[in-house]
Amino acid sequence: MFDVLIIGGGVSGMSCALVLGSAKNKPFAIDKKVGIFTHQKTSSLQEAIFNNAYGIAPGTLGSDLLTESIQQLSETYPHVAQIPDEKVLEINGAFPEFTVRTNKNTYKTKAVIIGIGSANTFAIKGMMQYVEQHQKSLPEKHRIQLKNSDHKIADGIYVIGTLAGWRSQLAIAAGSGAAVATDILTLWNGGVQTHAHDSIR
Repeated sequence: MFDVLIIGGGVSGMSCALVLGSAKNKPFAIDKKVGIFTHQKTSSLQEAIFNNAYGIAPGTLGSDLLTESIQQLSETYPHVAQIPDEKVLEINGAFPEFTVRTNKNTYKTKAVIIGIGSANTFAIKGMMQYVEQHQKSLPEKHRIQLKNSDHKIADGIYVIGTLAGWRSQLAIAAGSGAAVATDILTLWNGGVQTHAHDSIR
């Protein structure tokens, strides 16, 4: 049983995983089991080059960021389980127990975070009733989002990045993933507002 499973290894998903991973020494997070499906084949980063993203060297390729983020998560927070090469097909259940079925396996989790992009090829069974037209994308692009209130779809189900209705900018997607990570940390902390900062002190 996972405490949270993140679906998507792009910007928002990896950002979420990094923040959750960094909270490992907080008393309320020390025993939590976090996993991420790192399927990246359809990530919009595959064709991106960055010259205007804060903290990223101009000319950085999105494809390199995808590879480096997986390595960063693996080396810095190895306790976060990475599940590669599996595509999520279905989500069933209700809080606090969901079943996530992939093309290879079935997993149990208390919470689900979905961040797989806003392409209209979205086809996760159990989530289709939440699909609507993307509110911040040109209609002719046929982008979709999942109905949500401040990233929350329902108890225990969250959506992040462009699939949450945000514009396709790296900083926005990363912030969306980090925001939901701190929402999860706050829940684990008994509802007391919290976040995860590293310090040189």
